Amino acid sequence: MYLSDALRPSQPLRLAFVGAGGKTTAMFLLARQRQSAGHMVVVTASTHLGAWQAAQADVHHILRCQPGDLRGILTNFQQDRLEPVVVAITGPVSEGSDEKTGRLTGLNTPDLEFLFEEAEKSGFDLLVEADGSRQRPLKAPASHEPAIPAWASQVMVCAGLAGLGRPLSPEWVHRPDLFSQVAGLEPGAEIALEAVRRVLLSPQGGLKGIPAAARRVALLNQADSDALQAAGGRLAQELLTGYHAALVSRLGGTQMAGGQVLAVYESVAGVLLAAGMSARLGQPKQLLEFQGEPLVRRVARLGLQAGLSPMIVVTGAYAAEVQRALEGMPVEFVHNPNWISGQGSSVSLGAQKLPAETGAAVFLLVDQPFVTQAVLRRLVEEHAASLGPVIAPLVNGQRANPVLFDRVTFSDLCSLSGEAGGRAIFSRYPPRWMEWNDAGLLLDIDTPGDLERMVQYAG
Repeated sequence: MYLSDALRPSQPLRLAFVGAGGKTTAMFLLARQRQSAGHMVVVTASTHLGAWQAAQADVHHILRCQPGDLRGILTNFQQDRLEPVVVAITGPVSEGSDEKTGRLTGLNTPDLEFLFEEAEKSGFDLLVEADGSRQRPLKAPASHEPAIPAWASQVMVCAGLAGLGRPLSPEWVHRPDLFSQVAGLEPGAEIALEAVRRVLLSPQGGLKGIPAAARRVALLNQADSDALQAAGGRLAQELLTGYHAALVSRLGGTQMAGGQVLAVYESVAGVLLAAGMSARLGQPKQLLEFQGEPLVRRVARLGLQAGLSPMIVVTGAYAAEVQRALEGMPVEFVHNPNWISGQGSSVSLGAQKLPAETGAAVFLLVDQPFVTQAVLRRLVEEHAASLGPVIAPLVNGQRANPVLFDRVTFSDLCSLSGEAGGRAIFSRYPPRWMEWNDAGLLLDIDTPGDLERMVQYAG
């Protein structure tokens, strides 16, 4: 998918890039994709930018520190251009540098603030490179870095997977001595995934200087082989403790399709629907014992073990009994006093409880004893690769549960009521079907006959 789609922009971008492993490539690629979608884009830097890199913009303006320079540049580019363009605005080439291959100075704080104010008035995208890496895959920030403007609403922290398995040396790491300290790794030692994780999650590493309110996105670039892509996926999921999203990518070039984002990992919650009365069964299905534990506890446990977080349990009938059955588990409860109206009200309450930064949610049924960690993890992986709005298993040509819903569907789920469950929005969000060879997903428990079939299948 495009980098611009992976970021899920809902408003003009105010994005700072830091780190190593292709951040300038990512910045100009994003700028070009946004420009192609009809957005005006200004690209700049708060530290330095290579002169050859700025040449990738449609227009490059150099501030000469004359009064009114920046205002005049913005006025011209907004009034005289009929089509959206990518504009680079920098200071002059550093003293003693070549004009084509040297380093351009960044803008000072007042100019960056003015640029932000104009962006807010006019609605153009504003992208800023906020540190340097000398084109190495990995780095650790110096004391004066990063120079992230306070107005940045998103910060993309980049790292190159090409550094994995390489020696901790200047050839592969910018400022290797600082990287060594933050990673707890001896100079010259092989750089393992754990070392990169430590640096990216450290307040002295990847998280340094990020404004408190900014959305944090990790970009794990240079996934140029299946092995590096797999390593990037593992690392991305671990980074969600400190980042709102983690992307695995293989970027190159600055044209629209210059490489691709291979996967987008975000927080995926679980919503366990456990509110029904089980009238046809004649006993609460939530509390049925299966392989030594109540069904509600079994499904919640499998969801947690598959990495779904938070796990929200919607109760209704038998609320007290269900809470006792889940005692000691890290789950959140929401009670549905209107449970008798149907599943839609429980789906709605569960969706309303989801945290703001949740990327997707898997809705689990309490009467699916044969749901597995494997199918839950596969749903998450399918979502990471596609950001599909609805993803569901297809078993022998039959649709099955559980179903994953992307955040774009949450407002629709919140409006459900009565008997209409999540399938009520399938017409608006056609599901992405995931072939799954496990007939156990087709078994649920509504009647005594279903219960007998469950026991036979388990045997």
